[in-house]
Order: sequence, then structure tokens, then C-alpha cells
Amino acid sequence: MTRTTDFFRERREAFIGYVRRRVDSASAADAEDIVQDVFLGLFDRADPTIPIQDLAAFVYQSLRNRIVDLFRKRRDALPLKEDVPAATGDPSLDWEKREALEEVFAALEALSPDEKAVILETELEGRSFKELSAEWDIPMGTLLARKSRGIEKIRKRLTARRAVEQGE
Repeated sequence: MTRTTDFFRERREAFIGYVRRRVDSASAADAEDIVQDVFLGLFDRADPTIPIQDLAAFVYQSLRNRIVDLFRKRRDALPLKEDVPAATGDPSLDWEKREALEEVFAALEALSPDEKAVILETELEGRSFKELSAEWDIPMGTLLARKSRGIEKIRKRLTARRAVEQGE
């Protein structure tokens, strides 16, 4: 156990640097959280009696997997933050924000009722896919696919609108 503890003490900063290089928006605290989460997962793994051949490789792969999970969560979120300018008190910018929001909601209205319902329930109401699956008697995979298709349609519509506005 002390060998493992020493290993983590010696390489902690390298692991944090690894996370920060791969996640642009990760602060030192966020990177530290990811590294600590991986370390805890290592100690809580299902069968600790099975030896790990290369501990460094195992940790780096675990960090990579955690980063991929982070990006998947971000990808599934509605594109509001990057598509809607923040309110500044400037009437022209506030008008842009309102127009961007209207475009997002128009894109949402253009979706099929099933896609729209899943997006509204998961994004605005904060409900889980598991909860919706049980309530609606629809497999979670179907709900995930509906949300994914809906989000992609919204992105395409907003991207096409930006291209037209920029004269591309």
C-alpha cells in the first residue's frame, strides 16, 4: 500500500498536468478533482486482489476515460452557452441575445414531438433518462437516440443560420 501511496505522491502533479492539457476549460481544481476521482476508483475497484501490471498506464487510461466522459456530458448539453451572448446592458447586444434565444426555441419547435419532449424533460426539467424510460415505457436507448438526433438538428439549424448571416 505504501508503494502505491508513494507512486501517487510522486506523480500527482504529472497527472493533473495531463488532465489540464487535454481539457482546455479545466481549472487546477477541476483537474485535481478528476485525478482524485480516478485514484478513489482505483482503490474501490471490484476486485483489488487482481494485480495491475502497469500502474502508470492504468491511471493514464482511467484519466483518459474520465475526460471522454466529461466531453460526452458536454456534447449532450444544449448549445445555449456558446450560441447565446451574455446580457451586457447594451441594448443591441441584449437584442442579439433575445434573437439567438428565439432561434434556439424555433429550432426546438421544429423537432418531432418525441425529440422535443426528451430534450425539454432532460435539459429544462432535469429529469433522468432512467426516470423517463420508466414513466413513458420507452427504452433508454431510444430516448438517448431521440435526444441526440434532436440536438444535432438544432446545431445544424443554428450553424446554417450563422453561415447565412455571415454570407458564407
